[in-house]
Amino acid sequence: MKPERPERDERSGSTEPSEEPDAQGRPIGRRVFLGTLGLGVLGVATAPTLQRGLEGALGAVSGKDPTGLTGLLPNGGGFRYYSVTASVPRKTPATYRLKVDGLVDRPHTYTLPDLRALPQSRLVRDVQCVTGWRVPGTPFEGVRLSDLLDAAGVQRSAKAIRFTCFDGAYTESLTLDQARRPDVLVALRMQDKEIGHDHGGPVRLYVAPMYFYKSAKWLSGITVTDRVRPGYWENLGYDVDAWVGRSNGRGDDPTS
Repeated sequence: MKPERPERDERSGSTEPSEEPDAQGRPIGRRVFLGTLGLGVLGVATAPTLQRGLEGALGAVSGKDPTGLTGLLPNGGGFRYYSVTASVPRKTPATYRLKVDGLVDRPHTYTLPDLRALPQSRLVRDVQCVTGWRVPGTPFEGVRLSDLLDAAGVQRSAKAIRFTCFDGAYTESLTLDQARRPDVLVALRMQDKEIGHDHGGPVRLYVAPMYFYKSAKWLSGITVTDRVRPGYWENLGYDVDAWVGRSNGRGDDPTS
């Protein structure tokens, strides 16, 4: 899953990103962020040969950049996708499974064809990273999470949802009320095509009104629980409720 850092670390009060380990456990801090951005600005202004060399070097490190800043660099390409693990197994239509369990009356495991056969919803919204970059007007299509919960029969004691991913590390959470919103999808398509592996496919979560770290990639489990269990990045300081413009130190501009 793409790691995004909040604008302000609530634990320290700092307005700068604090150091965070990369996929191999090495810390990536403020100096790396600013140095990488500086290289990108330099690359724009250099001769083509040198610029290609810089782009190659930046491409080699972009998978370890947890900030989204490489989206501003040559060949950044808009979206920046990352993982918190060194490698992620690939799932095909034949091998993919999504389990819905926990506090439900009818646990069920869906195949990819099962999910494709269900009624599909389409949303076109901005994708907003908590670090500041945005991809406007992005189409997502998939099954409303609320439909899967209704099919499972959520029990009275249920209060929240825990999401797990087949990378083996990433987790996320929503309250039951948040999960039932019509703008929360178990997404099968993005930008009018099937979601590829690097983008979190074949199935990912899409939580339209929240910062993108809530939209868990490589979704494999939806477990109904009796309380909210903070997810991977929330255990490292992110807000559990990640409403765009109203969380992670951003309270003044809901579109920034």
